Amino acid sequence: MTEINIDENDPVKAAFIQGRLLVYPTEAVMGIGCDPDNEMAVYQLLRLKNRAVEKGMILVADTYSRLLPYVNDNAVAPAMRAEIFSSWPGHNTWLLPKSAHAPRWITGEHEKIAVRVSAHPVVRELCARLGKPLVSTSANPSGLKPATSLDEAKTYFKDKVVYVEGSVGSAHKPSTIRDCDSGKIIRD
Repeated sequence: MTEINIDENDPVKAAFIQGRLLVYPTEAVMGIGCDPDNEMAVYQLLRLKNRAVEKGMILVADTYSRLLPYVNDNAVAPAMRAEIFSSWPGHNTWLLPKSAHAPRWITGEHEKIAVRVSAHPVVRELCARLGKPLVSTSANPSGLKPATSLDEAKTYFKDKVVYVEGSVGSAHKPSTIRDCDSGKIIRD
């Protein structure tokens, strides 16, 4: 059995390691996420949001290198690399080829994985602190307006999640999602 070292001085990191869900500010809305490698945590998130696993999830990180275990970097088209990497850190999500190790509970029914290197200081600090990317989706049950503050998120999730302090950025809508092969915008 592997012993997990819980950092009692960092309750957010302890919660992440234990598989709890985190609510945190992003560029446009409050996000809700968890450890992408913790299948039980991801399914808990999907149930809480009433979201189908087939849709897939976005991973957000502070650096592209944190996303490499989930992305088949060798399959990213050379002609698109400059456009993709120059858009980060930023409010841009790209559908990149998934690695053989990318979990189905993250990719859903897709051959690509949605990833973003965030410019939001709280997201960046959180990923650095946790040493991993985060699953990132809007903090709201499906069909309801995304929370834009901790107070709004608390009305949705009460004590079912751990809240990370901070303010939402100045973007007016969730990140743009683009395909890495065509550059086509999937969500604007």
